[in-house]
Amino acid sequence: MDKFNQTFVREFILLGLSGYPKLEVIFFVLILVMYLVILIGNGVLIMASIFDSRLHTPMYFFLGNLSFLDICYTSSSVPSTLVSLISKKRNISFSGCAVQMFLGFAMGSTECLLLGMMAFDRYVAICNPLRYSIIMSKLVYVLMASVSWLSGGSNSIVQTVLAMQLPFCGKNIINHFTCEILAVLKLACADISLNIITMVVSNMAFLVLPLLVIFFSYTFILYTILRMNSAKGRRKAFSTCSAHLTVVIIFYGTIFFMYAKPKSQDVLGEDRLQALDKLLSLFYGVVTPMLNPIIYSLRNKDVKAAVKYLLNHKPT
Repeated sequence: MDKFNQTFVREFILLGLSGYPKLEVIFFVLILVMYLVILIGNGVLIMASIFDSRLHTPMYFFLGNLSFLDICYTSSSVPSTLVSLISKKRNISFSGCAVQMFLGFAMGSTECLLLGMMAFDRYVAICNPLRYSIIMSKLVYVLMASVSWLSGGSNSIVQTVLAMQLPFCGKNIINHFTCEILAVLKLACADISLNIITMVVSNMAFLVLPLLVIFFSYTFILYTILRMNSAKGRRKAFSTCSAHLTVVIIFYGTIFFMYAKPKSQDVLGEDRLQALDKLLSLFYGVVTPMLNPIIYSLRNKDVKAAVKYLLNHKPT
């Protein structure tokens, strides 16, 4: 019983930018503005994809899912981050930390799969246009999106359960803005080999495999575009892919930069390196979802037309 009491943690403390008090107000304003842009931008995209019949296609169905995912992902962490920055309330309950970890991991896993699905959709549209309506029927693309959500949620359940059942021996200070799984695992006072193995398998399935689908899809797309005789056709094909490809580069580029570089192992040392880790995580968690609707709106004529119609439309 004494051993259980020593290893049970009722709450965690999120350090965030506590070592940089002068920056907290600045980051509160920046994060708040970006969060509002995320809610408005992605909300408008979702409404446009629902109410504009011109956007009732597989690509915009996936885009609507991506926008909804970005809203869910940021809403699972940004409000608590804003509260901690302005009120200095940095504690989060054990169950709250588990929920935040689950939502973050689920949304990240699902987004990887959705980006892969969107690349496959572009491949079929450009390389097999005559069979596009048959291959990408409504049943097929709804099933593809459903599999993405269910797979991401299932993967997150496994990772969250394995992480939160570990003993923490009274250590409850997380050197991060949120309950990020790697930061939580550093607090465990038990063997985390199983956690590492399952995360490696998860990364192969949800990061590497979708990236391979994206790579080969765009390899075939590029080959097909270069064989087109019409310059106008090539420009149109490039324009339909450029927004998605830009989002993929930002999304995967940030992830690989975050986790490929060396990590600081000492919670109290390497302050500057740890601050960089937190800011990179912030970029991945807030800036990327904010850029998605902007990129798709600026680089896609159909989306721009639908958004303009939605904003200018007045009910009679």
